[in-house]
Amino acid sequence: MALYLTKDLDDDGHSRLGVWQVSETEEELRALTSVPSDELEEISYVRSESLRRQKLAVRALLDAMFDEKVYLSHHDNGKPYIENNATNISITHTEKYVAVILDDNDEVGIDCESLDRDFSAVEKKALSEDEIDDLDDEGRNEQLAIYWCAKEAIYKKMSQYNVDFAEQIEVEDFKIKGEGELEATFIHKDGYEEELDLEYTTFDRHVLVWVREKE
Repeated sequence: MALYLTKDLDDDGHSRLGVWQVSETEEELRALTSVPSDELEEISYVRSESLRRQKLAVRALLDAMFDEKVYLSHHDNGKPYIENNATNISITHTEKYVAVILDDNDEVGIDCESLDRDFSAVEKKALSEDEIDDLDDEGRNEQLAIYWCAKEAIYKKMSQYNVDFAEQIEVEDFKIKGEGELEATFIHKDGYEEELDLEYTTFDRHVLVWVREKE
């Protein structure tokens, strides 16, 4: 098993985080996971072997995080949910890692990216003028990666159509550390501003950001 991390995000165990390192072959993942037949059929239609392995790794991670067998499905907008469990879930995957956040009470969001990617395009398509002004020359690509993951995690949590990342999601200025907290605001279409708290961590040339309800 390549279970990389599990972590309780609150004292009562209602919110949990899990990360799986995708080190197994597709055949090994199929052997160690209890994928329901309909999910397995859906995965078999995916052309990319890497993406098939990522999806199987998500199932392996869910098997590790739940005592009972769970059935993963998706709403029409792509948001995941578990058919036989009321907990809220958000999923992210890269070629090397998949991650899941669970919360029994509130909607959540999570995103992970490899820091070996070039995130320069994020500046123009996803950042506000204030956020661009806050960018540093040193560590710029990592800073952009954190901005992008934060906005993706918020987007997943809010689950709304046609969100303008630059206009509707504002992330407060931050200094890059190995792990830390972020503050952000989501501006609804009616003008209502919702404040959000996020956390992030960096590991093995990856950044992982997640968002829960503001405490």
